[in-house]
Amino acid sequence: MLIFLTGATGFLGGALARALRAGGHNVRALVRNPAAAAALASLGIELHPGDITDKASMRAPMTGADGVFHVAGWYKIGLRDTRAPVAINIDGTRHVLELMQELGIRKGVYTSTLAVNSDTHGALVDESFRFSGRHVSVYDWSKHEAHKIAEDFIARGLPLTIVQPGVIYGPGDTSGVRTMFLQYLQRKLPAVPSGAAYCWAHIDDEVHGHILAMEKGKPGRSYFLAGPPHTIVEALDMAESITGIPAPKMRMPPAVLKAAAALMRVPAALFSLPPSMAPESLRVLAGVTYLGDATRAREELGWRPRPLREGLEQTLRHEMQLLGMKP
Repeated sequence: MLIFLTGATGFLGGALARALRAGGHNVRALVRNPAAAAALASLGIELHPGDITDKASMRAPMTGADGVFHVAGWYKIGLRDTRAPVAINIDGTRHVLELMQELGIRKGVYTSTLAVNSDTHGALVDESFRFSGRHVSVYDWSKHEAHKIAEDFIARGLPLTIVQPGVIYGPGDTSGVRTMFLQYLQRKLPAVPSGAAYCWAHIDDEVHGHILAMEKGKPGRSYFLAGPPHTIVEALDMAESITGIPAPKMRMPPAVLKAAAALMRVPAALFSLPPSMAPESLRVLAGVTYLGDATRAREELGWRPRPLREGLEQTLRHEMQLLGMKP
């Protein structure tokens, strides 16, 4: 297949680009800075300068594609400026899907997220769940709006499948999840938020799920590519059993983090705070759960995510080697 891909310089998009190429597919990757994607070019992946915020820049490389993976997205927590999430997550998604429709692309996979459902309050919801209320973060809200746009295009006949990952971890990660594990390995993580829980999927499993969605996913369907659910406390306890490095014993209860978020509203309105101190960042950790049931992906796609302990063992040993620590 000839695949058009957005987000190829990101953690998930880059891993997906490499897997598609290894599987014999021809890949056209939209990249803002081709120089930053030289490693992809060396694999035979075509690099096309452009940006999802500029619809015209995608027309030529998308033309003739058999399938489209729209993976690119904006993910930041604790920033007040909403222009980027609107331009990238919302308008950018609309641009990609409009062009798919105009060019008659036969199949597309859009990477949404479990975060469109915001805090599930401990419930393991499925694809029939519909969130209503105030979102925990601007990211959640912007992806929720983009998800609705995707559903609108599906209703108008676009052959699009939606996948919704939870937390993605593994070698090559650049997110706050990796930062947390690095701080843990270096014994610099002072405390752990209690109650916060996610569905954890290893990067290789998430990539495989995307490919399965292109190959087997039903147009118009959404699939939770949600790994096994665990709290942050449970993940770090597993890490301790793997490495022998003690996990932090201090717990930050949700009530304390919520109170801190409320206290920081005034300073945040007056000053430019570090993202980690912003009210939004504190709210996201205050016992919030982003949980989803992957039964549909298992039954219809044959997706089988690995247990968190198995994926963490590989990931932590990789990070320890990079830090010069004895695994």
